[in-house]
Amino acid sequence: MTTSPRKIRKVVFPVAGLGTRFLPATKVIPKEMMTVVDKPVIQYAVEEAIEAGIEHFVFVTGRGKGAIEDHFDLAYELEATLKARGKKAEFEMLQESRPAAGTASFVRQQEPLGLGHAVWCARDIIGDEPFALALPDMLIHGARGCFAQMVDVYEAHGGNVIAVEEVPHEHVNRYGVVALAENLGNETHRVTGMVEKPKVEDAPSNLIISGRYILQPEVFSKLAVQKPGAGGEIQLTDAMIALMGEQDFFSYRFEGTTYDCGDKIGYLAANVALALSRPDIAPKFRPVLDELTRK
Repeated sequence: MTTSPRKIRKVVFPVAGLGTRFLPATKVIPKEMMTVVDKPVIQYAVEEAIEAGIEHFVFVTGRGKGAIEDHFDLAYELEATLKARGKKAEFEMLQESRPAAGTASFVRQQEPLGLGHAVWCARDIIGDEPFALALPDMLIHGARGCFAQMVDVYEAHGGNVIAVEEVPHEHVNRYGVVALAENLGNETHRVTGMVEKPKVEDAPSNLIISGRYILQPEVFSKLAVQKPGAGGEIQLTDAMIALMGEQDFFSYRFEGTTYDCGDKIGYLAANVALALSRPDIAPKFRPVLDELTRK
């Protein structure tokens, strides 16, 4: 009798980064709170997780990140004012954007020791459960959320699932790249290896890791003994490679477009693309954009 994989109930958001590429804007504002159209980048990732049925949101924060916690908290004075002034739509929007009481947890990463270390900091909250992991800088936009698509793959195959996408082969040295074996259909492959920022000539494919993961809790035991890797940091990729010798890993080529909002060009592109996807904004914004491009 085949046992169904355990439900993905929790998601980890590493949000302790300094955002130096966006200084001076990020001097006092966390980079995850910078807005794409009218919502902070982190809110898009949270909403993506909610769409996938995830119930508990774990934020790994650092110094100066209190605005993230405040954003997902009750703003009593603001909501009371909106309600008193009859601004029903705005009031309901704020309520819908707030996780239910007790479903958001915050843990501090005191030192910037890498993505793997940030994930490890969430170990006591995650416990012995499979979990999702989202890099909020990577805003993935599509008709259906990336995590919802990945949960379908996880429920079909179990194991660990990594979202991947194709890039030009000459750009693979900027990313983590996967090596693939068996094609399981539905854009899903069994993963046989991963390489962090390989030389172009050594890359096993042109499919890169896109900042969305579903991982089994055993990855924490690998992270606990993981030696520093590239950049002197604890690398999540290294821990996943170690775990690959014991568990199945699957790649999933999702439907959607990724915007790297940790990069200025990616951030600007996200604002334009999401504005054009909004029926309340696009009709007025498109003529402005056309005029700017003509100039």
